[in-house]
Formats: sequence, C-alpha cells, structure tokens
Amino acid sequence: MENDKIKGTFSDDNPPEEEVLAILKGCRTIAVVGLSDRPDRDSYRVASYLKGKGYRIIPVNPVKSEIMGEKCYPDLSSITEPVDIVDIFRAVEAVPGIVEEAIGIKAGAVWMQLGLTHDEAAAKARSAGLCVVQSRCLMVEHKKLIG
Repeated sequence: MENDKIKGTFSDDNPPEEEVLAILKGCRTIAVVGLSDRPDRDSYRVASYLKGKGYRIIPVNPVKSEIMGEKCYPDLSSITEPVDIVDIFRAVEAVPGIVEEAIGIKAGAVWMQLGLTHDEAAAKARSAGLCVVQSRCLMVEHKKLIG
C-alpha cells in the first residue's frame, strides 16, 4: 500500500497464520502511524475499515489535530492509553524510530503495512517482546482470517 513511500527488503519471517489471527482477535486498540485524512489514501481506507469492525483507532500524524473524529497524536509517546497494535504507514527510514517508540509505550505488536519491511527493527521489536508482522495489510489479513 502506498508503495511509492514504503519500500524495504522483504522478509518471510512473519508469525504463522494462527498467531496473526490471535493478534487480530486479541487486540482492540490500533495506533495508525502516518494516518492520512484523505479518504483516497490506503492508510485512511484501512483505518476506516478497522474502525468499522469495532477497533479503537488512534491517529498518529503530527500535522493534523483530528482524523475520523479521533484526536491525532504527533507521535506514539504522546498517546495516553495502552496501544495493542502499532500499524505503520510511513517510509522505511522512519521504521526504526517508530519501533523504538512502540517498545517505549509497551505496545503489543508492530504491523508494517504491505510492501514495508525492516528486518533489523523487527528483530529489535521481537527481542523486546512485541509481535511483528511485516509487509502485510492489516485490512486484508482481517478480511481473510475474520471477515
């Protein structure tokens, strides 16, 4: 998604389908880093779908104050509630910093959207106890595994 902005080396080091299903079923709060307020953007479509499925969406966008009726935060560290999944829609160069913040807020999982991987950051997140999914669309996986 948004492949012009997110490129990296591809990894098959993702959790098995059962674990991805457990993440989707067990998590309710998703911080979407790089969420756009434009309905034609992939980040907006994915977040809108997930919100419609009952997930709590927390927009992370430093230049917006609100998206989809939800307060925006400039970064993960500013969020004042627990975050289950950090869903990343940013350039690959931003991933290590986002992963550092995800570890810092004790998020449960880091999800790098379709086409986005960063094996070093993923290894760091796993070492800190976070689940990591790379180069997969959260919406596509939800539709496939839960419907």
